[in-house]
Amino acid sequence: MNIVVCIKQVPDSAEVRINPETGTLIRDGVPSIINPYDLHAIEAGLQIKEKLGGKVTVITMGPPQAEQALRDALSMGADEAVLLTDRAFAGADTWATAYTLSRAINKIGADIIICGKQAIDGDTAQVGPELAEFLDIPHVAYVRKIDSITEDSIIVERLMEEGYDIVEASLPVLITVVKELNEPRLPSLRGKMAAKKAEIKRLTAKDIEAEESLIGLKGSPTQVKRIFAPELKKEKKMLEGSPEEQVQKLIEELKGLKCQFL
Repeated sequence: MNIVVCIKQVPDSAEVRINPETGTLIRDGVPSIINPYDLHAIEAGLQIKEKLGGKVTVITMGPPQAEQALRDALSMGADEAVLLTDRAFAGADTWATAYTLSRAINKIGADIIICGKQAIDGDTAQVGPELAEFLDIPHVAYVRKIDSITEDSIIVERLMEEGYDIVEASLPVLITVVKELNEPRLPSLRGKMAAKKAEIKRLTAKDIEAEESLIGLKGSPTQVKRIFAPELKKEKKMLEGSPEEQVQKLIEELKGLKCQFL
């Protein structure tokens, strides 16, 4: 079984800073990590491989330094890694990113594609579903459990606001996963050593035969105009009295705010 896991290298959220003049993220000097949700996607791919055999290929689109994220994934146990890197890919929104990934995956071939539910630097949760549309295959979002998987189909639990749905889909299929799915394994020392020497396959726009008008900034129908940190509100009020009195005061406070739940 060919398992493809899409990952993204993102700034460590603990170190994110925003340029007050441009409203853009300051990436210089900020450590990068694998998007946390993608770690669960990698683990899911490895578990499927352990059950059914095959290989796990990790793929990402980014600048040359994104290679480190791929090596980290290889150290966890992935078999192959592909880096989509080309100046023509710069400035891509989710639509152009999904298109670019789809062109590469068409070249690689896949029975199941696994993505994290969203990237922590954008939080759109759009790339996975858009990628499935470009590939014209079924997809299931917010997968919290894989009940069963065979060479032909998969049955999963899809996380919903008030519980979960049980969904069956035929392969090839794309799923996006949530953190409740599993606990990502730590790379072994042997895995780290092997990852350092592993060959990372690099593909350009020409290699994947992508249409120039559909990639990068030119192929992006949406653009980010401004990024800003939400205003911190430090207002607080301490409620005094017995627990019963505090509860009653809290209710009155919420009523004063016209809380929709009361």
